[in-house]
Amino acid sequence: MMKANKIIKLFKGTVIHSLEIGKVEILPNSLIGIDEEGVIQHMKSDYQDLKQLEKDVTTICIDNGIDEKESVIDMGNKFLIPGFIDTHAHAPQYHNAGTGTDLPLLKWLEKYTFPVESKFKDLVFAENVYGKVVDRMLRHGTTTCCYYATIHLEASELLAEIVSKRGQRAFIGKVCMDRHSPDHYVETTEQSITNTKEFVERILAKGNPLVQPIVTPRFAPSCTNELMEALGKLSHEKQTLIQSHLSENKDEIEWVKSLYPGVESYTHVYKQFNLLNERTIMAHCVHLSEEEIKLISTQQTAISHCPISNFTLSSGNLDIRKVLEANIKLGLGSDISGGYHPSILQVIRDSIKCSNSHFFNNGSHIPLNFEEAFYLATVGGSKVVNLDHRIGNFIVGKDFDAQIIDPFSQNSPFDCFEGETLKDIFQKFIYLGDDRNLSSLYIKGNKIKFI
Repeated sequence: MMKANKIIKLFKGTVIHSLEIGKVEILPNSLIGIDEEGVIQHMKSDYQDLKQLEKDVTTICIDNGIDEKESVIDMGNKFLIPGFIDTHAHAPQYHNAGTGTDLPLLKWLEKYTFPVESKFKDLVFAENVYGKVVDRMLRHGTTTCCYYATIHLEASELLAEIVSKRGQRAFIGKVCMDRHSPDHYVETTEQSITNTKEFVERILAKGNPLVQPIVTPRFAPSCTNELMEALGKLSHEKQTLIQSHLSENKDEIEWVKSLYPGVESYTHVYKQFNLLNERTIMAHCVHLSEEEIKLISTQQTAISHCPISNFTLSSGNLDIRKVLEANIKLGLGSDISGGYHPSILQVIRDSIKCSNSHFFNNGSHIPLNFEEAFYLATVGGSKVVNLDHRIGNFIVGKDFDAQIIDPFSQNSPFDCFEGETLKDIFQKFIYLGDDRNLSSLYIKGNKIKFI
């Protein structure tokens, strides 16, 4: 048995996390200890004897040679929750967040999205937007994010550098698109393959375990067969994650059918290029057939549910319960800027509404509840990015990615009243809370300094 590393910091107070879907653990009078690498080395919860808690604090401090006044964080009326995991976000589109919500997907891409993404060849422009989006994500408690960048190699690398400097955990993808794209925003097949390989190698060479490359074909219509095949090989060789879009919009699905008349389904298109496997994250998946759901489950592919975007662009409403019943890895995504809000809290709320909408037409549908949605934002997301052994909750041995939430903060968007339980207050935070309630943020044990 390996000896535990020295504990350098203790967090004392209420801890809230999930171990399984639908069951949030609310643990008052808890104690978490982390080591210098940001790994949880100690977790004991729900002390009935507060004197024993204080004795344990003193003992741990003495045994580890740390000063109790400097190394113990008493959270008081605040509570600790895991960092949120955003499994689908377009970093350059943050420039447009809150605008351009009047068109369906394909027209929206042409009128709003491609024009702004094409501007990221200008690194000054890129640095301004990327700095702001990463800061905004952090302020909303997103400790891990799957970012799409643009087709530009240098700007995509810049996003990775900004994420690294801020201390966020992230997967960064240089977007690939070599057909059916505007003249001002398209690559040749050779450019896309060469630059993507270069991007992956540059990010891996930086040696930051928190920031990893992710192979990113935008979606099947914008990538030639040659490009898709090369990206499948690259991901296999480097064992990177893969991210793309699937069955977001009915017009998109018909377009794919016209491009691949001999292929069984949109999902099978990705499979034939080795882009549908246990390292793949497919965003949306709103209109999947039963066979496609079975295929995704068999391939152990993950789905990123983006309800804000699906509602805003009138794309459809994913049947979350059907996905969960198929034992498919499922997390939540902001999908900035199809999704107009960067907060995973807002995504949680819309995921519940999305599930409720299925109940309107199917009385046997069991709507998602807030505890299940919280699981998807934390543990669910960790499974999507294949990091459930490292993040998602506060099990000993995992990295300390955490938010300290203050329900009594100045200008809090909700009020608490005498007689309310911890569960009542937590539920209010889920439905009404925002960045004003975020007291502190930690990623792998490092306290994030907000810019």
